[in-house]
Amino acid sequence: MGGSLTANPDVALSVCVIGILLVLILPIAPWAIDVLLTINISVSVVVLLATIYLKRPVEFNVFPSLLLMLTLYRLSLNVATTRIILADAYGGTVVAAFGSFVTKGNIFVGIVIFVILVVIQFVVVTKGATRISEVAARFTLDAMPGKQMGVDSDLNAGLITEQQARARRRAIEQEADFYGAMDGATKFVRGDAIAGIVITLVNIVMGLIIGVSMHGMTLSQAAAVYTQLTIGDGLVSQVPSLIISVAAALVVTRSVSEDDLGSDLSVQALKYPRALGVAAAMLLLFAVVPGMPTLPFIIVSIALGVMAYTATQLQTRRAAEAESEEAAAEEARREETPERTEDLLDVDPLKIELGYGLIALADPSQGGDLLTRIQIIRQQIATRMGFIVPVIRIVDNMRLGPNEYAVKLRESTIANYTLYPDHFLAMNPGLVEEEIQGIPTQEPAFGLQAVWVSKENRDRAERLGYTIVEPTAVLATHLTELIYAHADELVTREDVQTLVTHLKETAPTVVDELLPKILTHGELQKVLHNLLRERVAIRNLETIAEVLSDYGPRTKDTDILTEYVRHALAREICAGYVDEDGKLSVISLAPELEQEILDAVNQMDAGDFIPVSPERADAISESTATALQPLLAAGQDPIVLTSAPVRRYFRRIVERRIPKIVVLSYNEIDPAVTLESLGQVSA
Repeated sequence: MGGSLTANPDVALSVCVIGILLVLILPIAPWAIDVLLTINISVSVVVLLATIYLKRPVEFNVFPSLLLMLTLYRLSLNVATTRIILADAYGGTVVAAFGSFVTKGNIFVGIVIFVILVVIQFVVVTKGATRISEVAARFTLDAMPGKQMGVDSDLNAGLITEQQARARRRAIEQEADFYGAMDGATKFVRGDAIAGIVITLVNIVMGLIIGVSMHGMTLSQAAAVYTQLTIGDGLVSQVPSLIISVAAALVVTRSVSEDDLGSDLSVQALKYPRALGVAAAMLLLFAVVPGMPTLPFIIVSIALGVMAYTATQLQTRRAAEAESEEAAAEEARREETPERTEDLLDVDPLKIELGYGLIALADPSQGGDLLTRIQIIRQQIATRMGFIVPVIRIVDNMRLGPNEYAVKLRESTIANYTLYPDHFLAMNPGLVEEEIQGIPTQEPAFGLQAVWVSKENRDRAERLGYTIVEPTAVLATHLTELIYAHADELVTREDVQTLVTHLKETAPTVVDELLPKILTHGELQKVLHNLLRERVAIRNLETIAEVLSDYGPRTKDTDILTEYVRHALAREICAGYVDEDGKLSVISLAPELEQEILDAVNQMDAGDFIPVSPERADAISESTATALQPLLAAGQDPIVLTSAPVRRYFRRIVERRIPKIVVLSYNEIDPAVTLESLGQVSA
């Protein structure tokens, strides 16, 4: 039977609940009550110890339900003991023991102890836990949208996978559900304390009445018997109730940690040996004051002094170990110096240089996850864009600021930024009204206004609605955006050859037809560069190759061939910009402006130059920026729709002024997409 219940916990729980309900109704033998009371005390102690070993409160997310069941269990035992006390003037050995041993046979001492326990539980522990639960539930629910936005930001930046994003969202929902449930569960504990007081008073009054009227006792005899039993019953009930109340308070006050409560207390208490030393000296001073108890103060002073000395030695040893590890790392870096002069000629396609204050971000032994994030970024780029990002080298550079990093593309710096590794980047998603103190900055990937907030202010920033980003995530997001912006410079001819070789495994016919009969690898590379420059994925390489095979015999102009490829990739291009309803919001180009650009193109001898004067280009760019404002205000991509012959020339005119502009032609619009024009670029 026991094995069956163990294998079926749902059945075991159902049996326990039914058993609790039966205790409320059926008379229970005294020996059974003794067993049930012992179980009550034992379970309470187990729950208290379990809360001490928690690292995160949501690890014990069944606690609110368990709290309700234990409360019902204690109340059912109160009913059972009340029944047997009033009926038989006997409450079992456990109740008798608490009534005589704990109170030393003095009912007034028992009453005082019972009242003190109730006051401690009701006024101190339960009231504080209830208030903390209310505040935690409110702040958790308020911070939930910001946390969800942070998950979406990491997912969009490629720092986490879809599965990881779902897991994080689920964890956020569980946290909100847990604190919401705890807010209500603490009310059970509060009600339990009130019920204990009421039951005790009823038992005393009814015991006196039953003892005098039914058992022929004198008032003093009835008071001695029933009051002692009632106080014993109250104590045996209030002790487990107090333990559970303390457990509930520990759960709601527990912050997220990497270790259990005991380990955190030992580490953080010994973190400040000077405070322990001052306390030891103060107690030693009290010991020599006339009239003070010398021995207790000396004993405690010596204990604190030993703890202060131990903490000092521990900190010294840890500092020496850290210095030794840093020296070993420096020696290892020196050993990595190239042994051959020829190695100095190698140029890294992508490289991240870190100031010495950011080295820990790339060191897994110090908790840094930059290498893992970079690997995820490379996988995401391969999935979305269709090419392999070359290996990204991470080195330290003592010439940079301590918290500065630089990203280099073939030894040329393309971006740098200053991180604060002991802070978090807080960005206002547009819903925050109250500003938070911190270091003002500009988010490097998208140029958004942000604030570096300290670890102490992180929770407050989340509660206010800020989107919180870790320093490593800031760097990773910045790197991702740089890779997208310079994707065309990262794809070499060797990379094109690798892509073609991979394509030949599945589509050998189109590869043999295209290369080298129609186009060279260099011409194919230029087409791919044109696509990547405007963030068009080249993953559908087979379609690209087929289009080039069709139109390559007609022209060798890679710009024109790129336009043909874009027409074939219309579905993929539009998919990146339409909203959930399949609608594409754009602004269009005025017909007279299109005609002006076409007339200028027809007058050119070569197609590689902007077909208008610099002054006219600035005017067109200014007009375009103004027309795009409704799109940007609505949070849409800055998309301009033109005719196919004008598209590439118009983009060349405005791309320097508006680098992230998206210029689409009518031939690139998927027929299934609904167009909505929000304005027009006038001439």
